[in-house]
Amino acid sequence: MRQSLRRWLGIFLVGLILSGATAMILPPEVHWLAEQWATMDKTSALAHWLQKVDNALQATQKTAPFLYYGTDWLAFGHFMLALVFFWAWREPVRYRGLFDFGLLACLSVLPFAFLCGALRDIPWWWRLVDCSFGILGAIPLWFCRRLASRLENEPRL
Repeated sequence: MRQSLRRWLGIFLVGLILSGATAMILPPEVHWLAEQWATMDKTSALAHWLQKVDNALQATQKTAPFLYYGTDWLAFGHFMLALVFFWAWREPVRYRGLFDFGLLACLSVLPFAFLCGALRDIPWWWRLVDCSFGILGAIPLWFCRRLASRLENEPRL
């Protein structure tokens, strides 16, 4: 059970770290994605949205690159959350409350994405993409929470 829990937690940690790392390279990754998508389909709403975001990021890079310091801090937050979950990696029963915290954080992505997305004029379908991160993050945490509860109730030898 402990090994299964660590596998699920490992999936969550990799996702958290990769999500943070991609925040640090936002302009080049969005530029690449916009170019790739445009070669496949220039007329879709997604292609137009990616081009709009790419244009804004490129303009910001030229005129106010210091604003990307905010995405560096976003990445830092992801890395620190991953670090916190290493306690649960070592002692999942003792720190099982972290799984509840993580599940609540994942659930909170949904109203946050819809509220802030509306305030920032983000297309509704892109808000669904943002919500998917909360949903996908909740899946391994749910298994971790279940396995930690089972470990707690396992008889000690």
